[in-house]
Amino acid sequence: MTTPASHAADSLRSTDLPDTDKALRDDVNRVGSLVGEILAEQEGAAFLAEVERIRVAAIRRRQSKVGTEAMQAELSGIAVAHATALVRAFSTYFQAVNVAERVHRIRRRREYEMDDGAPQPGGLRDAIGKLRASGTREDELRACLARLRIEPVFTAHPTEAVRRALLEKETEVVRALVADIDRGRTPVERRADLERMRMALTAAWQTAEFALDKPSVADELENVDFYLTDVLYRVVPVFYEVLGDALGTASAGFEPPTLLRFGNWVGGDMDGNPNVGAETIAATLATQRRQVLALYRREVYQLGRLLSHSLSRVGCSADLLARTDVYRTLLPTAAARLRARHADMPYRQFLKLVRARLGETERGREGGYADAAEFVGDIRIVLASLAENRGVHAGWFAARRLLRRAETFGFHLATLDLRQDSAIHDAALAALLDDAQWATRNVDERVVRLEAVLADPGSVAACDDEAARRTLAVFGTVAQLRPRYGEQAFGPYIISMSRSAADALAVLVLARIAGCVDAAGQVPLDVAPLFETVADLDAAEAVVAALFADDVYRAHLAARGNAQVVMLGYSDSAKDGGLVASRWALQQTQIALTRLASASGVRIIFFHGRGGSASRGGGKAERAVIAAPRGSVNGVLRLTEQGEVIHRKYGIRALALRNLEQMTGAVLRATLRPRPPEPREAQWRAIAAAIAAESRKTYRGFVHDNPDFTEYFRHATPIDVIERLRIGSRPTRRGGSGGVENLRAIPWVFAWSQNRSTMTGWYGVGSGLAHGIEAYGREAMSEMTRDWPFFAQLVDDVEMVLAKSDLAIFERYSRLAGDLHEFFFADISSEFERTRNAILDLKAEGELLAHDLRLRQSIRLRNPYVDPISLIQVDLLNRWRASDRRDDDLLHALIATVNGIAAGIQNTG
Repeated sequence: MTTPASHAADSLRSTDLPDTDKALRDDVNRVGSLVGEILAEQEGAAFLAEVERIRVAAIRRRQSKVGTEAMQAELSGIAVAHATALVRAFSTYFQAVNVAERVHRIRRRREYEMDDGAPQPGGLRDAIGKLRASGTREDELRACLARLRIEPVFTAHPTEAVRRALLEKETEVVRALVADIDRGRTPVERRADLERMRMALTAAWQTAEFALDKPSVADELENVDFYLTDVLYRVVPVFYEVLGDALGTASAGFEPPTLLRFGNWVGGDMDGNPNVGAETIAATLATQRRQVLALYRREVYQLGRLLSHSLSRVGCSADLLARTDVYRTLLPTAAARLRARHADMPYRQFLKLVRARLGETERGREGGYADAAEFVGDIRIVLASLAENRGVHAGWFAARRLLRRAETFGFHLATLDLRQDSAIHDAALAALLDDAQWATRNVDERVVRLEAVLADPGSVAACDDEAARRTLAVFGTVAQLRPRYGEQAFGPYIISMSRSAADALAVLVLARIAGCVDAAGQVPLDVAPLFETVADLDAAEAVVAALFADDVYRAHLAARGNAQVVMLGYSDSAKDGGLVASRWALQQTQIALTRLASASGVRIIFFHGRGGSASRGGGKAERAVIAAPRGSVNGVLRLTEQGEVIHRKYGIRALALRNLEQMTGAVLRATLRPRPPEPREAQWRAIAAAIAAESRKTYRGFVHDNPDFTEYFRHATPIDVIERLRIGSRPTRRGGSGGVENLRAIPWVFAWSQNRSTMTGWYGVGSGLAHGIEAYGREAMSEMTRDWPFFAQLVDDVEMVLAKSDLAIFERYSRLAGDLHEFFFADISSEFERTRNAILDLKAEGELLAHDLRLRQSIRLRNPYVDPISLIQVDLLNRWRASDRRDDDLLHALIATVNGIAAGIQNTG
């Protein structure tokens, strides 16, 4: 019998979903019911009834818009083990919703493709169609593709570290839902799909969400490599096939070049992480090489099974036969194992020898490939032979896919970036140069001394200092491993906290002292300054100009193809000055450096250090590309992918493909047909500067200048739990005191998203917008919001963050701060309303996300599951702190709530 309570619960899933999303509603109900059955089986019918009662109460609270007092009282004082079980139950529900939504994105893509009408917005067919409609010629398009580079870089920043065991179980649920994506399965097949999902979800319920021990760098690499080896390795050739289809017959005969690359920070990001250094660099490269060679060996074996072509039926090329003879001599043991009955199967015999050579490569023995280019050459021999001998439809397609993978992943799988804080370099140089005052000397003095060392690196005597030894060991490892792993194995060397030309020259000096030079005597690394705070971004033009004016550095740039990588820090700049000041400083820096590079004859490559949340540069990458300053994209998009973003974008192959398409299409459009000059933009920029200044003043006055803020922050957020999380190998702070200044941006944002205020994504914005409206008028501001992509994206991002905020829930956290609650909560509430009202006014809308029904409903679907977890977290925090944070059972329960809230609200880090 349907009760009023169950009707209220069901209404949540059905309200407002458009007709096109009926299948999503069905999937949500299907997996939701299955989760309920599993909870009843595993924990008992009474437990399921309790979960449903709490969920319905959460729905009713939101529908009636009452306070949280009643729910808080009900969820307080629960036994720790039972509270943990409730948290896991709600987490399992909305994780099932997450999966259903991701599968629905695949369904919508298929509907576009089946309709064969207008292409799906943002895809390659859509982007190339728009370019051609705007007058782009085929030669322009081909020339742009030839220099295009899309490079997502995966990091281990832990805002949502899903265990690989759970990722694999989620994949099983995805496969079962995708199998019936068009509702074409028979009843028997549907029952089998249901049992597959039941098995995966039940096994997941019985698996701990996190390990008891803090993960090592190797553990973090295992997580990142899941996306590289299980998802992207499969997706890459499909991407090029989609690109070929989008280019169509107009580009017949044109072979799109390799434009996808992937990067990795795990094992190379030393900044603030004492667990990363020369040893992890070597171990990461070895692991990635081993993994990609294993993938190639498996695929070569499968290709050999497919290419059973017999010489009695069809010929093969002389090149293939000649290379086979060479390999028989090179690999006599493998040649002796070739079966006589396969003597007339040239492809199979050749590929068995290729597979054997890959094995020797993995083991580092004689007979292995010198580099990936030799392996690529062998695949090309197979492709050419098939093309010449009627094999285009008899295996060429499979060999072509292997070629695309080999060209993309090489023998390194992903480029390993290196990153270190400039202060560590200064400490090493102080020891090596026997100058205790090195870090405090002015820039000009340091530059003169560094250039003298570059001219004669042998003049520096060895020393026993630990900082110097560890730093030089990194460069020594690069020098040792570069010949083995190849040029593409190492990405840029990134300098955190770059503030002068001396910081970049320091890298060249340390590399030369360590003997890290190529045959021409040049340091074989791109040196990339990272500008993080608002002040550093403002000073970036002067720093880079000083580098470009330095003859020694220009010689290094010339050896690197006159390309300069500059990394832009979205996280620390927002933590420093608030969202608007950060976005504005980033925009201005890109304009200034693009202009400077053009005048200096240097190609600038911006590396965007984006996170998942809006305050860390999150949001839709393709919109950010289109909104970027004219000329700043220039055919390249390199950006970090971290936290829950990796899982959301790359957890499912079809969605990974869609994401790569969107990024590539946006870069093509921004490069070939950037936005036309806009005469109103000069005025808009003046207004934006004024808004940013007012916003920054408000933000810094509240966060940095109020002496009580740090104490309030440490009570009103679960930062003390986050600092104890065992989901990342890197410490949460750079050292120093427990204040905000030394806290890393990731836990800073994470803490404010956990308490549901999401303050870092909007505080100060309302004051800035209100100032703009008062000073320049609502009409001018609305025009900016509508017509200027930079400002439109900023406003939309803030609107999304506001929609995910819940000040009623946040108030329960704020009260944990005792006497500080009244002042700080009133101030935050006031700024929240100011921001909300300004955005609704500028957009002439009555509610947040009025233009985005799907996102609004997605948030609404999750709230009844996230709200109870938040209130349980508040109670557990209170009890844990009362125990002087010594109760480990309470801590483990709190960690479960942190993971649950992170997965529920998304965009957390």
